[in-house]
Amino acid sequence: MNEIAITGYKAVKAEIMNRVRTRIWPSGHAIPSEMELAEEFGCARGTVNRAMLELQEEGIIDRKRRAGTRVAIAPVRQAKLEIPLVRVEIESTGVSYRYELVSRDEGPAPEWLKARLSLQPKSKVVHVRCLHFAGNLPFQFEDRWINIEAVPQVVDEPFIANNPNEWLVNAVPFSNAEFAFFAGAADGDLAALLGISKGEAVFIAERTTWLGEAPVTFARMSFRSSYRMVSRI
Repeated sequence: MNEIAITGYKAVKAEIMNRVRTRIWPSGHAIPSEMELAEEFGCARGTVNRAMLELQEEGIIDRKRRAGTRVAIAPVRQAKLEIPLVRVEIESTGVSYRYELVSRDEGPAPEWLKARLSLQPKSKVVHVRCLHFAGNLPFQFEDRWINIEAVPQVVDEPFIANNPNEWLVNAVPFSNAEFAFFAGAADGDLAALLGISKGEAVFIAERTTWLGEAPVTFARMSFRSSYRMVSRI
């Protein structure tokens, strides 16, 4: 192929995707080396490498040492794991966000939590209960347990101004996460917090994260029944 002028990894990625899509490079086709592509596109090899890494993460290409790079036989997009920020979710709808701390406690982990997270017998946790508002309407009740051993700096965080969802995303990385979604019925306390009737249906999302083998946090988020969850892959 003739040399073409392409700058920026997004442009390199788009050109490779175009060749895959138009079957210039069909499934299983060997893709030229990074050095060859850099020469063809007139860009740095690092630019090509970044584009190739993203295509690999998305399942478009297969990269194997010594075997080279080929178009995936059955390209499949892979989900990128991201922890959603409730503030961003609310503000993206054009509604103002407000946070309110309901309670914060620190002490030994309850037995059910130790069993669920495989915590040590003497593990201690910070337990935070808080509300997230969309305008003046309760949007989400968050009930969160944070493992002090995995996140020792949490003992100095009062969570009066900072919500635990956003604080944790910024404070500590995670390597694995588990999600669960189900319907439930609001008990008296939850109904009062969300401003709904006792026994009314609620949407519940549970999330557990780990850093290596260490459990970081377990959180249960409860929403009104009108909540609509959207996920993109």
